[in-house]
Amino acid sequence: MPERTSYDVVIVGGGHNGLVAAAYLARAGRRVLVLERLGHTGGAAVSERAFRGVDARLSRYSYLVSLLPPKIVDDLGLRFAVRRRSVSSYTPAVRGGRPTGLYVSTDEAATRASFARITGSEREYAAWRRFYGMTRRVAERVFPTLTEPLPTRAALRARIGDDTAWEALFERPLGETVESVFDDDLVRGVVLTDGLIGTFAHAHDPTLAQNRCFLYHVIGGGTGDWDVPIGGMGALTDALADAARKAGAEIVTDCPVTGIATDGRTAEVTGAHGTVGARHVLFNAAPQVLAGLLGQPSPQPAEGAQLKVNMLLTRLPRLRDTGVDPRLAFSGTFHVAEGYQQLETAYRQAAAGELPAAPPSEIYCHSLTDPSILGSDLVRQGYQTLTLFGLHTPARLFAEDHDGTRERLLTATLAQLDAVLAEPLTDCLAADADGRPCIEARTPLDLERDLCLPGGNIFHRELAFPYRVEDSAEDGTKAGAEVDGTANGADGPAARWGVRTAHANVLLCGAGAVRGGGVSGVPGHNAAMAVLGQE
Repeated sequence: MPERTSYDVVIVGGGHNGLVAAAYLARAGRRVLVLERLGHTGGAAVSERAFRGVDARLSRYSYLVSLLPPKIVDDLGLRFAVRRRSVSSYTPAVRGGRPTGLYVSTDEAATRASFARITGSEREYAAWRRFYGMTRRVAERVFPTLTEPLPTRAALRARIGDDTAWEALFERPLGETVESVFDDDLVRGVVLTDGLIGTFAHAHDPTLAQNRCFLYHVIGGGTGDWDVPIGGMGALTDALADAARKAGAEIVTDCPVTGIATDGRTAEVTGAHGTVGARHVLFNAAPQVLAGLLGQPSPQPAEGAQLKVNMLLTRLPRLRDTGVDPRLAFSGTFHVAEGYQQLETAYRQAAAGELPAAPPSEIYCHSLTDPSILGSDLVRQGYQTLTLFGLHTPARLFAEDHDGTRERLLTATLAQLDAVLAEPLTDCLAADADGRPCIEARTPLDLERDLCLPGGNIFHRELAFPYRVEDSAEDGTKAGAEVDGTANGADGPAARWGVRTAHANVLLCGAGAVRGGGVSGVPGHNAAMAVLGQE
């Protein structure tokens, strides 16, 4: 039960962003209550034993870290660390009738040689270096702005200071840039995938949804690197919960919220343990859910489009490409059926209401970089995890026969993986205490049920470019909604931090805010700064 009947701030949702906001506000001396509907904190960023009787704690939903600013870790004194992957990616291919693959790592000589072997010249590697040199310069300028008040579009463009980069990433469909820079279909596909993570779009989508997704995937840390959370993703959210509690925040779990009422100055939050008052409400769930709790019409949810598969293996499978060690190939991102034309075909099939015949996916092995998630016996026996993230599987495909469609999709996805392996993956799967294979699959509708993500969208809604717009269409306000009060108007702190809603004292602190999406803590930080700025 909550200890009080009234708080300075009530935070709805105990995922990582809500915990970040709670820690900052409690450290600033505010009375803070976090209400979480599940029996634990962490939301999608948790570590769990997914397979009965098996001592393996997997990052069950979110699984890699790129966008978490070191500033948040330092400000909150978190005991949390990430480890850099030396291998960026490996993409199997067939050239001249023989299995091979594109290997990208911190070893420049090996990467250059791999490009030459796959493409037959030095050109694609040189283009790769130029392109990612450009994205890194953009990342160095954009990433620090994520924990600052939102820049205007003009200010962000001036800060980047490169009209060519701005045009390529912010103005033109990503496909135009990819096709103008690269010639090889495989290389083009590897580049495009960062624009399609959880985003159902194609290379030339005129909405630029793929550009926004791509941008967030290449700016993390100012480098674009994706790092492995030591101890699993739950290590971060456990550290955040500890930091919030130590600062004085109160966290109540098993407490679903059923209603929110506000007059723009004070609010009441009703949940399983009664009603509490608050000066501010921070909402760490999707805007569609907020609308329902406020008794307002809910906008159509943005559709999720991914398949998440968790696996435990007794050993890594052998590859058809004998020129690369599986321990190297799986320690980075292992691309499957993600050539440029393959991605386009999969999109077109899914858009027509069909499961992709060759489902694209990317895989990595957490335990190669961080074996601490496995029990000592499993480590000694050589067990490994595999995490698979599938693309172009929109929620609509599962509406009529969810379980059957999920099974068919999983079978087709693993068949694409088996096509590049020297042995069936099933021969390597571990078994749980009941003798069942250690493999589980989660569709967008599973995420909607388990994590309260409308449409299974992992970003809560469509991502927005990280700049401020005046018409509210790309900030925390529903398009067309009136904004109550000057504190939450276009010049108020909530708008400046990209967290406003249609109510002055109700702010977004989750992925639905501007600069939301991914495991970053940025919306939580920014919502806390907006609250402190309003007082």
